[in-house]
Amino acid sequence: MSLNSLRTLARRVVPVLLVTQVVLLPSQSASAAQHVVRPCAVSAGCGSVVVAPVSQEPPARGDCTSPEPVVCLIRSETPQEREIARGQRMRYHALLEDMERTKCAMRSEGRSEEDVARTLVQMRNDAKDVVRAGMTPDQIAELEARNQKKYGNPLGPTADQLHLKYGSWEKVSEAATRSSAAVDRELGLEFRHCSCDARQAA
Repeated sequence: MSLNSLRTLARRVVPVLLVTQVVLLPSQSASAAQHVVRPCAVSAGCGSVVVAPVSQEPPARGDCTSPEPVVCLIRSETPQEREIARGQRMRYHALLEDMERTKCAMRSEGRSEEDVARTLVQMRNDAKDVVRAGMTPDQIAELEARNQKKYGNPLGPTADQLHLKYGSWEKVSEAATRSSAAVDRELGLEFRHCSCDARQAA
């Protein structure tokens, strides 16, 4: 595939692929909003951390050495486009932090692991829906068709589908707040999880 073809593909597909990994902060559902607590202090080391500058290398030519499709597409972007992708990724990390705060608050209230997992999955799906408002009709159609084919749901996997895959509600919660280290690293970022105890201490 030529460089021009790859870059055209990247401009069309990167925003779509990053939806499942890079999303805007959600308008929280009523059930999730009541569990939001004070953000984690910077000293606690939670959330999105910049560990390296965005690569200033020109768009990559030739075969990609990464097994991660999103990483390959980021490498095909210009430095300016990578900066935009990093901003999107950091907003995704902010969503993960919000979800982790919600998880800690719900557990402290004695809510069941199923309630926690279902709330986190809903928050993530709500966030994907918000992202669609800033996408082109073609991108929305492509993403929804992919999700519909894979999950039978245009927003992505349901909590029940994830429970069937992972076998426990705790693992569903873990999966819902997961961040791809390879994508983070490509954008000079690291997402640092904080335990509920660390958040409470902060």
